[in-house]
Amino acid sequence: MFSNISCIFEVDNMAGCVVLLALGILLVVKGGDWFVDAASWIAEVSGIPTFIIGATIVSVATTLPEILVSSIAAAQGSAGMAIGNAVGSVNCNIALIMALSLLFMPSAFSRKDYAAKVALLIAAVSVLWAVSATGDRTLVWWEAIIVLAIFVAFMAENVISAKKHSKAAPYLPPIEEKPMGNGVLAYVEEHRKKLTITIKRTGLTIKKSDIAKNIILFVLGAACIVLGAQLMCDNGSMFASKLGVSDDLIGVTILAVGTSLPELVTAVTAIVKKKADLSVGNIIGANIIDISLILPICAFISASKFGASLPIDAQSAVLDFPFCLAVVGVALIPSFILGKFKRWQGALLIAGYIAYITLLVLNTLGTINIF
Repeated sequence: MFSNISCIFEVDNMAGCVVLLALGILLVVKGGDWFVDAASWIAEVSGIPTFIIGATIVSVATTLPEILVSSIAAAQGSAGMAIGNAVGSVNCNIALIMALSLLFMPSAFSRKDYAAKVALLIAAVSVLWAVSATGDRTLVWWEAIIVLAIFVAFMAENVISAKKHSKAAPYLPPIEEKPMGNGVLAYVEEHRKKLTITIKRTGLTIKKSDIAKNIILFVLGAACIVLGAQLMCDNGSMFASKLGVSDDLIGVTILAVGTSLPELVTAVTAIVKKKADLSVGNIIGANIIDISLILPICAFISASKFGASLPIDAQSAVLDFPFCLAVVGVALIPSFILGKFKRWQGALLIAGYIAYITLLVLNTLGTINIF
C-alpha cells in the first residue's frame, strides 16, 4: 500500500529528490514521536507495569524509524543502505549526539546500571565486525540468530534492571478524595467524572477524549513512519545514483543522521534540563537495538525474499564496523573504569566522526582508495 502511495511522489530531478528525502525524514521523526507517546500511553492504561513499558516498548519504539528504513531497504535489495543506516546510526548516536552531551555536560557513570549494556553493545559490534572481516562477508541466518540472542539478552536485562529500580522506589499512598458536598464544586466534579472513565484492571482514571486521541496518534504515527521510511529509501537510492555514490555512503550519512534525529532532540533536551544520564542511557539502549535487532531482521528478509545471505560490502567491513567499535570503546570503556564521563571523550569522538565522514567522502571522490 505504502509503496504504491510513495510512487505518487516519485520525481526525476535532484531538487525534487532532496525535497522528498527531507519530507521522509520529517515524517519519520514526527511519526516516531506520536507513535512512542501513544504506545506508551496505551501500554500504561492497559495495565502493563511501568518498568516493562520503559524497558521494552519504549526502547524498541524509539528505534522504529531505523528498523523500518533498514527493513525496507533490505526488501528492495539495497543491502548497503540497510546496513549503512543501522551501523551509521550507531556511529552518529555515539560520535556526534552522545559526544555533544559529554562535551557540554559530562556526568557520573553508573557501573552497576550500565555494565551489562556496555558488554552487550561491544559484543554485538565485535561479532558483526568478525563476520564482515572473514569468509565471504555475508550475514547468514545462523549468525543473525547469534546477534539476535544479544538483543534478547538486552531486553531481559532491561526488564530485570527496571524491576529492581521499581522495587527500590518509595511507595506513595494514593491521595483520598474528600466529598465535595452539594454546591457548585460538587456539580463541576460530577460533570468531570462523566467525561472520564476508570479502567477496572488498573484503577486509572482517564479522559474519554484521550482514548480516541491516542488511538489516532498511534495509527497516524505508524503510518507516517512507514510512509516516511519508504520515501527515505526510494529517494535516498535515487539521490545516491544521481550523485554517483554508493548506497552505503547515503546509508551511513543522510539516512543515519535522519533516523537519529529523535536521539538528537533527546540529547539537546537533556543538556538544557541538565539530565545527561537520560541522553546517555537512551543512546546506549538505542544502539544495542540498532545493531542486534535491525541487522538480523535485514538478514532474515534477504534470506526469505532473495534466498541469499545479507551481503556486507567493503565499506562496512573496512571502515564502518571498525569505527563503530572504536567509538564505543572511546565513549564507554574509560568511563566504566573512571566511573565518570570526561569532556575530552566528547571532543575526541566529534573529531573522530569528522575524520570518518571525511574519509568516506574522499574515498567516494577517488582522492584516496580505502576500500
